[in-house]
Amino acid sequence: MLELTDTNSSEIAAAFVRDRIKAGSPAMGMVLTLIVVVDDDQSDTAMAAARAASKEHPARVIGVILGDARGAPHVHAQVGIGQGWTGETAVIRLRGEVVKHPESVVLPLLLPDSPVAIWWASDAPMDPAGDPLGALARRRITDAAAVRRGKQRAMQSLCAAYAPGNTDLAWTRLTPWRALLAASLEQYQTTVTSASVTAQRISPSADLLVTWLGIRLKVPVERRNSAGPGITETVMETKLGPIRITRRDGKLATISSPERPDRPIALKRLEIPALLAEELRRLDEDDVYADVAKAFAKKRVS
Repeated sequence: MLELTDTNSSEIAAAFVRDRIKAGSPAMGMVLTLIVVVDDDQSDTAMAAARAASKEHPARVIGVILGDARGAPHVHAQVGIGQGWTGETAVIRLRGEVVKHPESVVLPLLLPDSPVAIWWASDAPMDPAGDPLGALARRRITDAAAVRRGKQRAMQSLCAAYAPGNTDLAWTRLTPWRALLAASLEQYQTTVTSASVTAQRISPSADLLVTWLGIRLKVPVERRNSAGPGITETVMETKLGPIRITRRDGKLATISSPERPDRPIALKRLEIPALLAEELRRLDEDDVYADVAKAFAKKRVS
């Protein structure tokens, strides 16, 4: 990685070009720009997750670390290609006055004629679309589960500020659950009368699942607490009997349904790289999440 001290966007862009020429790869085949906003102490973990996700989506990955906003502006960067990356990468540390205008550094580094996605790996702004860096992106990825305090209130605030292109990894974690619930119900010609979701008390994903089930089934959905990990059980009460999916260990689930033997099914909790890669597969608006976000924003969070 090339170290650039007290640098600027032009020098970082020039470093990208020099590295490509040195590697003999004038065209990297990158399909998007991914901006990763992260605290300094979490930057290695976040960039490793972005590197894993970029294997499926070759990208120019720009890590942005926002430091103290006081004093004179300073921009420091590490730039390179290779080392497990399928595209280009830069980790940019900002200090001083430039912290208040990070888009001035990042904007010139975006790939031309390519979509932009942004991921806040730690605490995200409560209005991602209104954030200076968020405004650059077509896809804005937050994670209410990564908020240090008040995960449920953070989820509600993010839902209240929903704008097309916003999404949250708490929602992405529900993809296998939603698919399994829908497939389980399709096997029966019956009516659901009520439902419940059991999970850790501070699981934003469980709160969103309760909202989604309420919208889709149009029945009361109860939220129950467990020791986890994550979501441990969902139950749909039907006129034929309960359809129950239980996952105690975060890996293997058991499906119990009327007049059929219990059967195991893999339902592993997804890691951040897999969640991030899934969100980068589609950059258009997620209409289902939009409906759930708007409905959840109206709920009262205790």
